[in-house]
Amino acid sequence: MIEIRRADERGHADHGWLDTRHTFSFAQYHEPRYMGFRTLRVINEDRVQPNRGFGTHAHRDMEILTYVVDGGLEHRDSMNNGSVIRPGDVQRMSAGTGVTHSEINASLEEVVHLLQIWILPDRRGIEPSYEQKHFTQSQRRDRLRLVASGDGRDGSVRIHQDADVSAALLADGARVHHALAPQRGAWIQVVRGEIALGDETLHAGDGAAIVATDDIELASHGDSEVLLFDLA
Repeated sequence: MIEIRRADERGHADHGWLDTRHTFSFAQYHEPRYMGFRTLRVINEDRVQPNRGFGTHAHRDMEILTYVVDGGLEHRDSMNNGSVIRPGDVQRMSAGTGVTHSEINASLEEVVHLLQIWILPDRRGIEPSYEQKHFTQSQRRDRLRLVASGDGRDGSVRIHQDADVSAALLADGARVHHALAPQRGAWIQVVRGEIALGDETLHAGDGAAIVATDDIELASHGDSEVLLFDLA
């Protein structure tokens, strides 16, 4: 079974310095039908103006993944981490008992385009931690490359949850498959381009919840980029 969440149905807020779209309920946007999917709680698609961003703010008890599509995002946190996140990077911050951080567009000229993803942890009160890894285009080209997982296998960042996150850069006509184990669900998020999922066509910003199937096939129409979440 597939349930589509269209890009233009998402929550939207334009703050001038930030244009953001919410796949699930977030901040002032509340949609009871979309409070998350399994342990996937937030997918925000953000575009931040040059030299602007999120000032220092706090999180706790959440696994936060940052995936930059274009540009660079400068990160600073209370664990003394500092980095610039760029396309191909996956950053994981486990907020645990509490952490503060800031995220600022690293450019004085270009908009930064990113996805911020929240996954509920498997337990509360863990020690805060941070990890960032780079996945090349060739590693993600025409295949689903594991970028985050509960056990950190295959060089992925480790999240505190039974969840696998894979990323793919697909050329026109490319097809990828993902086997979904019984009782698990998947969420597909199209980052850019266009893909076919069964009889459905998904465009940039579209998402889809998938349950009760054992094989997922994604076929690219033109160049596309996609994330796949495999969730308990």
